[in-house]
Amino acid sequence: MSVVLVLQARGLGDLLTAVPALRALRRARRNDHLVLATPHRLRPIVDVIASVDEILPIADPQGLRWDGPPPKLAVNLHGAEATAIVELTKTGAERILTYRNPAFPEIPGPDWLADRHPIDRWCHLLEFDGIGADRRNLGLVPPVATTSHRDCVVVHIGAGAAARRWPADRFAAVIRHLLVLGHEVVLTGDECDRDEALGIAARAGLSRHRVLAGQQNLIELSATVAEASVVLCGDTGVAHLATAFGTRTVQLFGPTPPEESGPPGHLRNRHEVLWAGRTGDREATTPDSGLLQIGGTEVIAALDRQLHKRRGEATSVTGVSYRRVG
Repeated sequence: MSVVLVLQARGLGDLLTAVPALRALRRARRNDHLVLATPHRLRPIVDVIASVDEILPIADPQGLRWDGPPPKLAVNLHGAEATAIVELTKTGAERILTYRNPAFPEIPGPDWLADRHPIDRWCHLLEFDGIGADRRNLGLVPPVATTSHRDCVVVHIGAGAAARRWPADRFAAVIRHLLVLGHEVVLTGDECDRDEALGIAARAGLSRHRVLAGQQNLIELSATVAEASVVLCGDTGVAHLATAFGTRTVQLFGPTPPEESGPPGHLRNRHEVLWAGRTGDREATTPDSGLLQIGGTEVIAALDRQLHKRRGEATSVTGVSYRRVG
């Protein structure tokens, strides 16, 4: 049996944007053994995707250690940087499918386009190799929750960098509004977000028992997102989870245009994205100035609209609405 090795060693959101490409690769290579090199913490989501035969746990491309026979094909769904390609060449793969890098002129591939949405980027890479990919094939079956938070408003305060983290006092103001209207609210985030989440809850008058940040594993978080009435979050992996589960969202964008990492553009009204129209450094150590232009009033209005649609929806039609603020 031939082995196909796929490299995708980034975070949750990056893995979820690779789902259509992984599924297309699975269909095209039905009889091959598909191995995904990805962080171990993402295993529960890889299992839900159900397109991979084996996971090779790695923290980053330099951690790739391949002890098996040379793969028939190595697919780079990680990026166009030289490090990833170097590590794939070390596996002895018969062929490498990757975006072109001038340091490897002998390896063909399409040109990297920085402003391409990741879903389109990875599907385009497979299409370069003659593999058709459906960009809409990104939905996931929700996992079963051990503790249900059905129909709650999920407020996810975490973000991968300070540049994408909306201020705590604004989250608190939004939660106060939701509580006044009688909505059930839960606060989610990583373990490092727990103290901030408890502070937000105290300011908003939300019971600390509703603070789930740092208390859930990835499957529990996924189930909470899938069961939510609406998810409020920034440009994070949780936003991609909500998209995959068909959960309504209000997403707050700062340094990165939503067309580059937000909900796919073919959606129409299930996701509402707020953005000030300014770009910046998404890894900066202070909140992005464009993100700070998004005020509590705009977020409350967007949540009210989504909750109203949620109450009235009779079908599962999905979509995205981009709304410029400021």
